[in-house]
Amino acid sequence: MIAPLTQAVRGQPVPSIAEPVIEVIDITKRYGRNIVHQHLNLDVRRGEIVSIVGGSGSGKTTLVRQILGLEHPSSGTIKLFGENLATISPETALLMRSRSGMLFQRGALFSSLSVFDNIAQPLRELGKVPNELLRDIVMLKLEMVGLPCKHASKMPSALSGGMIKRVGIARAIALEPELLFLDEPTAGLDPQASDEFVELISALHRALGLTVVMVTHDLDTMIALSTRVAVLADRKVLVAAPVEEAAGVDHPFIREYFLGLRGRRALQALPPERRAKLPRAALAPASSELPL
Repeated sequence: MIAPLTQAVRGQPVPSIAEPVIEVIDITKRYGRNIVHQHLNLDVRRGEIVSIVGGSGSGKTTLVRQILGLEHPSSGTIKLFGENLATISPETALLMRSRSGMLFQRGALFSSLSVFDNIAQPLRELGKVPNELLRDIVMLKLEMVGLPCKHASKMPSALSGGMIKRVGIARAIALEPELLFLDEPTAGLDPQASDEFVELISALHRALGLTVVMVTHDLDTMIALSTRVAVLADRKVLVAAPVEEAAGVDHPFIREYFLGLRGRRALQALPPERRAKLPRAALAPASSELPL
């Protein structure tokens, strides 16, 4: 299920990296006595694809929810497009939300709405889009994610897992956002569907000039797409760097995650010029475990 958009942008350069659009500055997040983040810092620049990785309970989703303004840090500052989320007006906050799109892990489609109405929902919330134009926009978004228009009348229960994620992406880009957040975008997909979905994200990144923030456990997806990888451990971002540099940081989680069997196999699929920058341990044969 290759989207026409994927063919159209093949060979097109990736967006240039520009100014920071997300700035997370010295944030701490507490739930009662439980400290999730402590003096955490991260920036994401326009045009990047940044993957957030970390062990269970490291606060990956909590960090994204704070960047989206769904939760507030206990202390510290988060800026989106240069605006401090803690001090902006409700009107500016609404505008910020329209500049961001979100794909949830299982699509999070409204089960009682058709595919068409799920994609149309963000447009209808604006209350300014004529019905004829709305229909054209929805059909265009379906085409962009590689789904024939005949699926517009279907209910989510009639869709496969991969199709649900594509509809979720179509809804996420309905308002032409600058920022796209992805939560485990390839979770639950078979290898072929996962590869096709990675190609789709890459095509949308090029075609729309998107900045992408992605939470993922999938090493292949992370390595195929990421400009940088932000590794969460010890309540902070240990490193935010290209994967070949992040893999060389001496920390127990990084050694386990990147230098285990699956990690080495994924890293060794990098292009030769990037593979040359990997730590020596990452180049060990991916057929046997290393002592960590």
